[in-house]
Amino acid sequence: MSRILIIGAGAMGSAFAFPCLDNNHDINIVGTHLENGFIDDLKKNKNFHPGLKINIPEEVKIFKFDKFDELLKSNLDLIVLGISSKGIEWVADQLSRLYKNKTMPKLLMLTKGLSIHDNKYELLVDKLQRLLNSKGINKTNISAIGGPCLASGLANRVHSSVVIANKDIKTAKQIADMLNTSYYHTSHSDDLNGVEVSAAIKNIFSMAVGAAKGLCSSNISDEVREKNYLNTASALMKQSIYEMEIFVEHLKGKKETVKGLAGLGDLYVSSGGGRNAKMGVYIGEGLTFSEAKKTKMEKVTVEGADLAKEIAKKVNEDFGEEKLPLMLGMINAIVDDKQLKLNWDAFR
Repeated sequence: MSRILIIGAGAMGSAFAFPCLDNNHDINIVGTHLENGFIDDLKKNKNFHPGLKINIPEEVKIFKFDKFDELLKSNLDLIVLGISSKGIEWVADQLSRLYKNKTMPKLLMLTKGLSIHDNKYELLVDKLQRLLNSKGINKTNISAIGGPCLASGLANRVHSSVVIANKDIKTAKQIADMLNTSYYHTSHSDDLNGVEVSAAIKNIFSMAVGAAKGLCSSNISDEVREKNYLNTASALMKQSIYEMEIFVEHLKGKKETVKGLAGLGDLYVSSGGGRNAKMGVYIGEGLTFSEAKKTKMEKVTVEGADLAKEIAKKVNEDFGEEKLPLMLGMINAIVDDKQLKLNWDAFR
């Protein structure tokens, strides 16, 4: 049995507690400073999680932020980061405050993302490493998780497969073995770059595949479109994988990782539903991003769009639409706030 602490009481952080519990680990969840009210409401409703539509088992203890320091000092084996990408700076501050001149437990990031730092691409694991190093924490062991695993499915114990990545394959395997259950199937990889990059950029391609219905033809009825758009979706899916391979290799990942759980697997799930695919549907119908955001998804975070804005300048500099026609077609439509027009002749 291991002692595991999940930081963040959101949907994925809370769902992740289920395989930990089913492996008989000592598992606790601690909310961020922004989640105190949410946790109060959750406990008033018998641990019913509104994001998951399910009750968190009583064996999983959920604490407000005032217990943060106490829990982090409790001889943990693994700290799981279930926060948003915007919370990386915050969690780096908290961890460095508590572990300065001490050995930090292994870290596992559920968060997916990619950013630009000093005009270079930066994975979230590298960003966290950089922030911790700048605060005097030099000995860390950070793993990441990728693959097609929606939080609600995991909380309901449906069969799901994921990959745990760490540059040290032994650590990746150790964590994968800790979490594997009869329904949560874990594999391991030392291609941390490939897994992290795939997990991040699939959100952009999910929007592109989501646009298939609107893009399939300009002169057919909605009824014909509904019955035949999968031809177009398949073409967009194939082009997505091709371009993901180019991008992953550019960021020192392995091409074959793209055809695994973190790439193709996650893209399949994400493009079939969810926020990114939904935004893609509206863009495919001819709305600009700002129109779709304002009229359809005003209060919804669209990770793929946020990433597109973050990396647009760098991707245009490094590639160009002839090399990545689908990725940059989508990115530039969002950044320039124009209707999506794809150069199908440039597809490979």
